[in-house]
Amino acid sequence: MNDYIRTMRALIGHQTLMTVGCGALIEDQEGRILLQKRTDHSLWGIPGGIMEVGETFEETARREVLEETNLKLDDLKLFGVYSGSSGFSEYENGDKVFSVQIIFSTTGHQGQLKQNNESHEVRFFHRDEVPQNLNQHQAPFITDWVQHNSSLPIIK
Repeated sequence: MNDYIRTMRALIGHQTLMTVGCGALIEDQEGRILLQKRTDHSLWGIPGGIMEVGETFEETARREVLEETNLKLDDLKLFGVYSGSSGFSEYENGDKVFSVQIIFSTTGHQGQLKQNNESHEVRFFHRDEVPQNLNQHQAPFITDWVQHNSSLPIIK
């Protein structure tokens, strides 16, 4: 939990906190997407996380991906901006969050793929083999990636 979230939680308790999340749809040379199976809920999603005070959207996505996968990203393109009811979560401890998600896409990355303590597994999937047990908050943009035929960003 970053300092901003910790400070806000001390002030508002479990009440709904608005956050900005950033993540990346990372494709390899075979056109497969990188997903991680997280340790906190054993569901698949993309690498990403919560913006820290003073960061740009791109800085957040790059930092989170590096922390979670050991990959450095090149050439980020805006894939989509996601809001609405799918952005609401209530965690096991009672904390409530509404998150707006800024999602990038890239085929450019460097480094050797590694998982950290937040992941059971990280690996690439072809469009037709994306797991069914997706994080419900990330399912919309993973599904949009599977079906995406446009170079325009998706705004929801």
